[in-house]
Amino acid sequence: MPPHLLHFSADKKPVVVWNVTQRCNLHCIHCYSSSQDREYPNELTTDEGRTLLDDLAAFGVPTVLFSGGEPLMRDDLFDLVAHARDLGLRCVLSTNGTRIDRETAKRVVAAGFSYVGISFDGIGGVHDKVRGKPGAYDASLAGLRLLRDLGMRVGLRFTMHKRNIDQLPAIFDLLEQEDIDRCCIYHLAYSGRGERIQSADLTPAETRTAVEYVFERAEDFHRRGLDKEILTVDNTADSILLLGRVRQSQPSRAREVWQMLTWNGGNQSGIAVSSIDPVGGVHVDQFSWNYNIGNVRQRPFSEIWTNNTDPRLADLRRDPRPIKGRCTGCRFLGLCNGNLRARAESYFGDFLAPDPACYLTDEEIGIEPGTPAARAAAEFPVPVQSVA
Repeated sequence: MPPHLLHFSADKKPVVVWNVTQRCNLHCIHCYSSSQDREYPNELTTDEGRTLLDDLAAFGVPTVLFSGGEPLMRDDLFDLVAHARDLGLRCVLSTNGTRIDRETAKRVVAAGFSYVGISFDGIGGVHDKVRGKPGAYDASLAGLRLLRDLGMRVGLRFTMHKRNIDQLPAIFDLLEQEDIDRCCIYHLAYSGRGERIQSADLTPAETRTAVEYVFERAEDFHRRGLDKEILTVDNTADSILLLGRVRQSQPSRAREVWQMLTWNGGNQSGIAVSSIDPVGGVHVDQFSWNYNIGNVRQRPFSEIWTNNTDPRLADLRRDPRPIKGRCTGCRFLGLCNGNLRARAESYFGDFLAPDPACYLTDEEIGIEPGTPAARAAAEFPVPVQSVA
């Protein structure tokens, strides 16, 4: 199935984010794995990695995203990718880009990655400050250019928060200036070091303004015939905001967009997204390392993933999900699916609480004052929702 339709299949097999190492040469303020530049004990061996990939391929996993830490710090990365490709797995690389010199770029292309995502947190010194290392921006941009010039499909990843939101226009300018195919705009996940900087997250109004700006720039690229793939990640309220925008500006397409969002199903943690950490722990997504649903050293991933006895996995797969608070009265729950659980759990201490990063107003989602839904919402007070 084409990659853009993978999430629309009736029997979804998960895209697996395999964090092949926790070690990283940078020290990003929002890193969900809290990585440092040091050796980490007990990471999966090469043989264990091959066994894992054998199981993923046999299970029908469509894509393995090799991440970290910094995956290029793992000596056997290209051996593992070669094994995955021999098994027919689609492979994606998530990297900070600083370790990509000319020879490494050639190896990345030869390995057969379908796509390489490189993280940027702004331009120049802003990026370096967020990443914790002077010169990181120049090194990452040089690595991206080497891959692009070799014909590799590359993209930027930008995580929004108060310390870099002013860089969002420059990131879109960079996409055009450098002829970059794709851009993923991430919302801040409250996990790892990202949990420590919750206070730096955008307010709901600020988030809404930023997402509207993303839509405007994407539409501008389209009007000018620039083929750019623009995604927002980790806040499914964006889908509802987009649907409202389509209803206003392109009403003839609203039914089509509704159908696509229904097929996609909103947040897919525990359904079509999974994470395997460096020591083999299996998680419902890459932001939920605080809770293991199993370990591939004890049982194959395929057995772990199909065992619905785990209470969290069972809750994530219920339809509708039993999300509390304002989500109980939300008319868009079927499109959003409760948003990011890691953020809700960090903020409220409850895995099934509403996501505090939802910026949609009570009026928009259908909650009226004095109703049971309004009383449920009051039990989990979220930041003030307002239209910026």
